[in-house]
Amino acid sequence: MEALSNIFDLETIVGILGAAVAVLAIAIYGARAKALRRQVEEERQRLAKEAEEQQAQLAAKERELTLQAKEEALRLRSKIEEELKQARREIETQKRRLDQREDSLDHKKADLDSHERAVEKRERELQQREEQAEQAHSQLQAELERISEMTREQAREVLLARISQELDADAAKLLRASEERVRQEAQRQAAKIVAEAIQRCAVDQTCETTVSVVPLASDEMKGRIIGREGRNIRTFEQLTGVDLIVDDTPEAVVISAFDRVRREIARVALEQLVSDGRIHPGRIEEVVENARRTVEERIKEAGERAAFETSVAGLHPELVRLLGKLQYRTSYGQNVLAHSIEVAHLSGMIAGELGAKVPVARRAGLLHDLGKALDYERNGPHALLGADVARTRGENREVVHAIAAHHEDVPQESVEAWIVQSADAISASRPGARRETLEAYLKRLQELEDLACGFDGVERVFAIQAGREIRVLVRPDRIDDLGAHRLARAMAERIERDMDYPGQIRVTVIRETRAVEYAK
Repeated sequence: MEALSNIFDLETIVGILGAAVAVLAIAIYGARAKALRRQVEEERQRLAKEAEEQQAQLAAKERELTLQAKEEALRLRSKIEEELKQARREIETQKRRLDQREDSLDHKKADLDSHERAVEKRERELQQREEQAEQAHSQLQAELERISEMTREQAREVLLARISQELDADAAKLLRASEERVRQEAQRQAAKIVAEAIQRCAVDQTCETTVSVVPLASDEMKGRIIGREGRNIRTFEQLTGVDLIVDDTPEAVVISAFDRVRREIARVALEQLVSDGRIHPGRIEEVVENARRTVEERIKEAGERAAFETSVAGLHPELVRLLGKLQYRTSYGQNVLAHSIEVAHLSGMIAGELGAKVPVARRAGLLHDLGKALDYERNGPHALLGADVARTRGENREVVHAIAAHHEDVPQESVEAWIVQSADAISASRPGARRETLEAYLKRLQELEDLACGFDGVERVFAIQAGREIRVLVRPDRIDDLGAHRLARAMAERIERDMDYPGQIRVTVIRETRAVEYAK
């Protein structure tokens, strides 16, 4: 029983404990629920506060945007008002200008009306004067017919017949002058062609251009030059290609050959043989070979010197050699190398003045007569031959064309070609360049001036253009305009009759009237 009661007490205790635990759990749950309700309320209050703050910020932002919109509207309104004011001012300015222009047009219209009235008045006056002039002309014509006892048609026929006779005479004179000019030009061209052909062909010509004289110490040297049975002279002539003339000329032998290069080689070799004294076929062959090398070196030096003097660089060695050979060529007595150098300088100066290509003109001027250095085996005009050689040696097209065209063998296609042709003519035609001596040239010019001064009314005379033109200044109080024409014709006829001259001479008569007063 006691055990049963103990068990029973234990169950009671457990029940009590369970109830206590339940009460405690309920209390804990209740406290947690309160705390949760309190957190929810705090969160609700916080969210409400944030919403109020955001609402306040939005209201402030709205007020700020409204203020900015009002300010922008005010600014735009001010700007529009300013633009309207500016537009009104411009409209007023345009209106004032239009008013002024209208006033100006009114004034111009009035001026034009006045000018039209003046023109109409002037036309009426001119018409009256024309009528008066016609009446005077009719009266003058009637008076002339009465004096000359010829009608107008008869006078016209007489005048036309006289003019026809004068024109026929002038036409015949011009025809004769043209025929004479053509004949002289043909003769000059023929002489030029023959001379150029002779220069490139070893044919005996005049002594001045074909021989060289080598002085000897004594006449005994002539026998040694001839050698036993003439073997020395034969060897010398065969090696050099010249004729060695040993005649009665005291202490001198003559070397004859038209090719100046061969003649120069023979002269150098013979001088060395004479100075050395050993003359036999073996020695002759050795000396001639040395002389040939010496002359070739001189030719090369002459070509290089010419290129350096004219500032022409980059020439092919063969062109330099041919250029040097030109120092042994002459054209109408003028040294061709000196002529080429002069043409190069003239071409460069003319090209510089005209704004053309100076290097091209100077280079073509130096090489323009290169064909004259070629041997006679090649046929054709020297301008085309020189152009062909320059082309094969790498010269550019402009230089080659200027060389080919300087004698119009091909049409000129560039300014430099015309320049080279002009410089060539200037160098060849200047006084003293060719056979005409300076004394003869000056004498002819003096005779020309003296002849022109012999006419009445002539004040001064100047011979210009190397004697191809005379400029005559006459006294205006003694020679009128028609008299100037008559004087020019009479002077030309006098020159044709009394003087000998190449080509033609232009006569220019100048009549100048001056009025001079002094302010005191």
